[in-house]
Amino acid sequence: MIDLLNDDERPLVEAARAFAREQLLDLDRRCDRDETSICTALPQLAQMGFMSLRLPEEYGGLNCRRLLYAAILHELAYASPSVAVTLSVHNMVGQLLLRFGSERVKSELLPGWGRAENHGSFAITEADAGSDPGAGSTMATRDGDEWVINGSKMWITSGREAPWFVVLAQTRRVDDKDGMCMILVDARQDGFERLEIKGKMGIRASETFSLHFTDVRAPLDHLLGAEGDGLKLSLVALDGGRIGIAAQSTGIAQACLDEMISYARQRVQFGQPIAKFQAIQWMIADSAVELAAAKLLIARACAEAEKDAGFTAAAAKAKLYASEMAGRVADRAVQVHGGTGYVNDSRVEQLYRDARVTRIYEGTSEIQRLVIARELLNSKEKS
Repeated sequence: MIDLLNDDERPLVEAARAFAREQLLDLDRRCDRDETSICTALPQLAQMGFMSLRLPEEYGGLNCRRLLYAAILHELAYASPSVAVTLSVHNMVGQLLLRFGSERVKSELLPGWGRAENHGSFAITEADAGSDPGAGSTMATRDGDEWVINGSKMWITSGREAPWFVVLAQTRRVDDKDGMCMILVDARQDGFERLEIKGKMGIRASETFSLHFTDVRAPLDHLLGAEGDGLKLSLVALDGGRIGIAAQSTGIAQACLDEMISYARQRVQFGQPIAKFQAIQWMIADSAVELAAAKLLIARACAEAEKDAGFTAAAAKAKLYASEMAGRVADRAVQVHGGTGYVNDSRVEQLYRDARVTRIYEGTSEIQRLVIARELLNSKEKS
């Protein structure tokens, strides 16, 4: 993706690459082994401006266009998929606040959004409401000049560290999707409980928590958009989030491909490096082609998004293909490494595990296919 950037943008991507490979790679490996949080790196990431990549300069942001944003996430994911998803979610929440937040929220919160202590998270999923967020049962009721929130959320990124959560809640009755709202909640109050989810297959350095709300309060002007806009705002956020996860997927795949090539050059069997064997060459070639195709789909989605028009289908295509591509490339990387790739001393073993979740969060592969098909079937124009 860096080839599609201009000369002013490339140095920032190169800085992200150098920082990630020098500072994040070993840290991510340790956090994966110990199942500890990568959020210890947030102060350094904030210092580089990566906590406010998409915010305008008036709020202290880098004002990155989407392709530059995706290229940076790609480089971070190469070394730490957990950092990439953490920053993807945080920056996604920042965009929601910028577009739909009240003037008071924007003026008070966004100037400091680039600081590590203002880490934000996105809370829509529930135990019985995953692919169907409209089925959520978390409730928000008015009490004077505040919302009072009760309910639970599940599989929430940055659940331990984040002080700010954008929460999807019902304001009318549980089965009324038109009553859904998106509310910004300060987690630093009584009634907010965080429970860590341990034993994940991959991205073990990314914090994943369940959240429980008992009479948690938020000012009325912490409502994003209008009452009843919650589901719509969730889908708007996910369109952008899917570009972030697609970029995370290409970063994982690039790391797998590089590991595959390096190992094939040094591993000797039958008196020669295995890179000499056609079977290995084809796995490398197929991986390189699929990775290039995924990057172009991301670039297309970014271009559509920059037009400030609908880019739902383009984002879904990029996320679907890139995530499934990452799984295939990671599988080939393990195969090329043979038994060496099946133990956790080998990085491809971790990358294989990290790649798997990209087909689940920000909408499963099945949901992406439904989105793409719906857009095509509802379109009045011939493709």
